Amino acid sequence: METTASKKLDTAFKKDVYDGLNACPKYLHSKYIYDKRGDRLFQDIMEMDEYYLTNCEFEILDSHKAAITECFGNGPSGFDLIELGAGDGKKTRVLLDHMVQNNVNFTYRPIDISENAVNNLTANIYKDLPGLAIQPEVGEYFQVLKRLQKYNKRKKVIMVLGSNIGNLPHPRAIEFLTRLASVLNNKDLIFMGFDQKKDPKVILDAYNDPAGITAAFNKNLLHRINRELGGDFDLDKFSHWETYNPETGTAKSFLVAQEDMEVNIEELTLSIKFSKWETIHTEISQKYDANTIQWLCNESGLQIKEQYTDSREYYRDYIFCKGSLFSF
Repeated sequence: METTASKKLDTAFKKDVYDGLNACPKYLHSKYIYDKRGDRLFQDIMEMDEYYLTNCEFEILDSHKAAITECFGNGPSGFDLIELGAGDGKKTRVLLDHMVQNNVNFTYRPIDISENAVNNLTANIYKDLPGLAIQPEVGEYFQVLKRLQKYNKRKKVIMVLGSNIGNLPHPRAIEFLTRLASVLNNKDLIFMGFDQKKDPKVILDAYNDPAGITAAFNKNLLHRINRELGGDFDLDKFSHWETYNPETGTAKSFLVAQEDMEVNIEELTLSIKFSKWETIHTEISQKYDANTIQWLCNESGLQIKEQYTDSREYYRDYIFCKGSLFSF
């Protein structure tokens, strides 16, 4: 029998907010930043000079598009290009344009948690590349992975750009990669971006811009709770704080309470007390080196087929295929 409590937590968003704000220390999942407002803010972030990731991956895709396309293959049966976390698809367009111009036989399957992002991407593709076969989906990575197991009629190329893998701690990244490996057939591939370790100041500047765009992006979690769940967060009473540990390669984002306060969330019948300087952990952005990526492959049953980097070696895109699973 359904309880009153379970009725109040009848969506994943409600349950995750309830669990995260009742935890010690408090946290909120970064995936919920992405609504229409969050999507716009992330597009603004990608335009910032400090946010080097976008330009680095653009450079890689543009410089190596022919080699990447050749590695994907252009056999008579073609392939499905399945992009997880497609976003606005601007970087992907470099590859899509090249493959369409060269008559590559493929279907583009963009997948994103944000329905707004998927709708905008699809509309732009229909407008600019009307001949491209596109089958968009809305969903979370792990939900979509179950559906990927059914894509066995022809070759799959699963693409994850933007170092989205970096939003996962290593244990969850291994779980994610292992599940990706489990849906691969022998000829299937994974094309994935990894932000590299570098000067710590370069990394901190990318996530702590002076214009405050990244702060607004993280605070969109509170804005969304206010709008959708009847919360009364005062966004001005929280500051954004970024840290980076060069030893582990982990950048973390926090919202920090500036004073003692109590926040009410009507839809959850929840009152949460904050002490001055108490934090909400909102985001992780993991950075990698060659040894870490090889370890992730060993743990998840993948092997490196090809890799491409930008001129500053800030960022790398890898092509993985199915390998043997073992641990050190």
